[in-house]
Amino acid sequence: MKQRITQSLYTLMFTAVFTLAAVPSARAANLEANLGKLNLPEGYAIEIYADDVPGARSMVLGQSTGTVFVGTRESRVYAVVDKDKDRKAERVVTILEDLNVPNGLAMHQGMLYVAEQHRIVRYPAPGFSLDLPFADMGEVIYDRLPDKAHHGWRYIEFGPDGKLYVTVGIACNICDTEEPEGTILRMNPDGTDAEVFARGMRNSVGLGFHPQTGVLHFTDNNTDMMGDDIPPGELNAAPKPGMHFGIPYYAGGDIRHPKWEDQSPPQEVTFPVVEFAAHTAPLGIEFYTGDMLPAKYKNTAFVAQHGSWNRTTPIGYRLMHVEFDEAGNATGHHVFIDGWLQNNEAWGRPVDILQLPDGSLLVSDDYQGVIYRIYYKG
Repeated sequence: MKQRITQSLYTLMFTAVFTLAAVPSARAANLEANLGKLNLPEGYAIEIYADDVPGARSMVLGQSTGTVFVGTRESRVYAVVDKDKDRKAERVVTILEDLNVPNGLAMHQGMLYVAEQHRIVRYPAPGFSLDLPFADMGEVIYDRLPDKAHHGWRYIEFGPDGKLYVTVGIACNICDTEEPEGTILRMNPDGTDAEVFARGMRNSVGLGFHPQTGVLHFTDNNTDMMGDDIPPGELNAAPKPGMHFGIPYYAGGDIRHPKWEDQSPPQEVTFPVVEFAAHTAPLGIEFYTGDMLPAKYKNTAFVAQHGSWNRTTPIGYRLMHVEFDEAGNATGHHVFIDGWLQNNEAWGRPVDILQLPDGSLLVSDDYQGVIYRIYYKG
C-alpha cells in the first residue's frame, strides 16, 4: 500500500512538473504558428524576441549592454535581456512594480526615465546589474501631470536639443480642457523649465525626431463616436514651438465636430502631414537609421497601429511605413506588415517599435505580452 502511494505521489509530481514545463512551450508554439499569418514584404522575416512580457508597451534601449526596457499600462517596468546577443532574449526581469501606469520610457546619459500617469521619475540604469534596488533609487523630476486615467498613459522622448518631450492627452473624447492636458510638454532633463511645446492634440502615444532635420513628429488618436470612417488618425510635424494641432476645434484632420464647428480656434491650426484610416489607433513611431534594411528605408518612419474598437468592421492591427523625401517631408504611406487581424478578430496588437544596433526592429504587442523581431534577409 505504501509503495502504491509513493508511486502515485511520484506520478503526480512528474505530471505537475511536466504540465508547468509544457505551458510555456505550448504558448511559444502557438505564437510561432501565428507568425505564419502575418504578411511581410519579400525578403523579410519575423520571430519572437521575448514571449513573457505581459502588457508590453513602450520600449527603450539601454546604453551600455543593450538591455531593452519595457513599460506597461499596468504597474510594471521590465528589463528584457539578450546577454549573448543572439537576438533572442534569455530573461525578462521585473525591475519596477506598483507604479501608476508606467507607459512612457526614455534613456538619457545612463538614466532611465519613467513617465507614470501623474509624474516622471528617473532611475540609474547601468544594465549590467538588474539586482539593484531600483525602486529606492528613483528621483522624481516632475510631478504635475494630470492624474486622470482617461488617456493617462504618457509617452516620452528626448529630442536632439537634449530636452525631454512628454505627451499629455485630454481626459475625454472631445472637450475643452485646461493645459497641460492636450499638449506636448518640453523640459530639461532634471524637470526644470517645463513649457508647452505644442497644443491641440487629443491623445498622442508616439514621438519621433527626423534623423536629418530634427523635426518632431508625433502620432495622434482622434475623436470617437463620429462614424466608421471619420475622423482620420494622424501623423503630425512640429518644426517649431507654439503650434496648435486642432483639438477640440477639429476632431481630426480638417473634420469639424458638430459641437465645435461654430467656434474658432485661438490661433492658426496645423493639419497632419499624414492621415491614416479612422480608428486605426496609430501609436509608436520609429525613424529608421540602420543599414540592415534596403536603402530606401533610411530616414523614413514606421508606425504601429494598435487597432480599432469604435468601428463596425475592425481595422488596424498592423505596421505602416511612412515615406519621406530628402528634405524630410512625408510623401506617402503604405502597409508594411499586417495579419494580426484575421476574420475580423485580432490575435495581436502592435504598440511600439524600436531599432536594435544591428538594424533589425523590435515590435511590442500588449495583447499577447510579446516582443517580435523583424529583420531583412533578402
